[in-house]
Amino acid sequence: MKILCISDQIDPLVYSPGIKERFSGIDLILAAGDLPLDYLDFIISTLNKPLFFVFGNHHTGDLKYYRRLWNSPAFMDSEYMGCGAIHLGTKFKKEGKLLLAGFGGSMRYNHGVNQFTEFEMYMEIFKLIPRLLWNRIFHGRYIDILLTHAPPKGIHDRADKCHWGFKAFLWFMKVFKPKYLVHGHIHLYDLSDVRCTKWNNTTVVNAYSHYIININ
Repeated sequence: MKILCISDQIDPLVYSPGIKERFSGIDLILAAGDLPLDYLDFIISTLNKPLFFVFGNHHTGDLKYYRRLWNSPAFMDSEYMGCGAIHLGTKFKKEGKLLLAGFGGSMRYNHGVNQFTEFEMYMEIFKLIPRLLWNRIFHGRYIDILLTHAPPKGIHDRADKCHWGFKAFLWFMKVFKPKYLVHGHIHLYDLSDVRCTKWNNTTVVNAYSHYIININ
């Protein structure tokens, strides 16, 4: 399966009339946050492939349509305004033979929307443990791909608190052994910056702008 991973930047190679030719072999799209939903809508409309996404710590105006917020009574757990993008925040989905889950948001740094403390992110993970165990029993594995906005602690993250990674994701990878963890949040401006890192059984991928992975 060929997967297009995107995050944080509207990539002119993706948002272009040539998207069908350039990404003709794509089977699935994963969006790791901080992208406007009309961009995701464009990708779905042109490639006509499933798209799963999480929210980051920016472009959160539509988060209320997918997750109840304390200051907003508006809520609907469904696709956004007819867009076929599927929200993967603290949820499990199965696409073909792939088992997918996602956690949006970043480390809490200014009490903004969709920011979490380390403890709060552990609590988000614990919500999925029953389903992870169910997968292990009935599919022989816990999960194939974890989609997050923030990176794991010490892998691709930065020194400023806004861009810290979560230790909770290290624990998740150690215990549940996903093949891939795909994240955003960390912008890459240098071609020498590391985008893929192997950690135990998991390949950690920075999806900034766009990146393609292949899963057998």
